[in-house]
Amino acid sequence: MSTIAVVGGHGKIAMKLHPLLVEAGHTSIALARSEAYREEIASAGAGLRVLDIERAGLADFERALEGVDAIVFTAGGGPDGNIERKRTVDLEGSLNAQLAAANLGISRFIQVSAHGVDNPVAPDSTAVWEAYVDAKAHADRSLRESELAWTILRPGHLTDENPSGAILLGETVDPGSITRADVAALILEVLHDDRTIGRQWEAVNGSVPIAQAVTAAVS
Repeated sequence: MSTIAVVGGHGKIAMKLHPLLVEAGHTSIALARSEAYREEIASAGAGLRVLDIERAGLADFERALEGVDAIVFTAGGGPDGNIERKRTVDLEGSLNAQLAAANLGISRFIQVSAHGVDNPVAPDSTAVWEAYVDAKAHADRSLRESELAWTILRPGHLTDENPSGAILLGETVDPGSITRADVAALILEVLHDDRTIGRQWEAVNGSVPIAQAVTAAVS
């Protein structure tokens, strides 16, 4: 099938995604920051290309993405209180991946963002949260304005519960939670459906099976 590069390839969503990609017949390549992750990533069925997003430049991204057919960007600085990582990972990591994709002729690009990041932040929000929202919104805007074959997924609050296999998917949906495993399954579904190109959706767990939810969203 295809070779899929997963940026943020040792993250929790990525580690749920790798086995799904392999089961579907793809080759999954994790872009992750440390050689120490190789065995764990291999156990999920993926190969590793070492890429430290926080320190990598465009040339590093281009080397890591050479020969792939599609990119899934799942990297995030996480809730660690570090404002700088929101810029270097969530924003600059995405921008570098987008530019590298364009330079290498890799068209398909799926980005995992976050629910509601185009909305104004609450007045009592922390500076870290504001930086996170700004980074995600900026990265999404850049991708929408690119010539890549993009899909943007904006999941709600992420949990590690067992997948339900059912979601609520739409351009805007009420806040809620969604399992990381269901996000991974949603990524695989949109990857296989070119009708999802140029679409941006929010997603939370709901009552509609994932495949049906995607079909309804593109109809």
